[in-house]
Amino acid sequence: MKLERPLRARRTALWLAAAALVTPALAEPGRYTIDPTHTFVSLEVMHFNTSLNRARWVRKEGRIEFDRAGRSGRAEITIDMASVSSGVPSFDRWMVGKELFDVGRFPTARFVGERFVFAGDKVSEVRGALTLMGQTHPLTLKATLFNCYTSPLFRREVCGGDFEATLQRSRWGLTHGLPAIAPDDVRVLVQVEAIRQP
Repeated sequence: MKLERPLRARRTALWLAAAALVTPALAEPGRYTIDPTHTFVSLEVMHFNTSLNRARWVRKEGRIEFDRAGRSGRAEITIDMASVSSGVPSFDRWMVGKELFDVGRFPTARFVGERFVFAGDKVSEVRGALTLMGQTHPLTLKATLFNCYTSPLFRREVCGGDFEATLQRSRWGLTHGLPAIAPDDVRVLVQVEAIRQP
């Protein structure tokens, strides 16, 4: 029992010292670069009202400004539309063609989030606009998960979460197959982690 108390005291002191080092950094506004190995943009759309077709984009880049204390932020994500991957190469080739995403004319899509909404100290929504097929319309991404942590790999703060939205594809001119093959509603899922920059 006598040995346990000093050990507990040392552990508590170490924990408090670590918290003192990390907490101020978390409170300060910061700039973050998206980690492409932990960031994916995916879609889900019903196929003949029978099953969900899924695909995701492999190549993307972006940056985030995040001020937890000020409860504000800004996000920019650019997607290389040619990098779509469904697991079916023939379907991927069709998606980048003129009938759907017409990547030759519109090689990228871009989301800009101008307003972060908070629930406590966590982001609950990012409100902004999506530019796709040359058209820009409002889009709100709702968080299902959000967290910040100190990465043991990068030795920096990393923030991110899972976000989702349902959009009406016809607003961006994506009308192929409406409504028999696939409905207007498309679920968009964004998994993102971003690394704080020095």
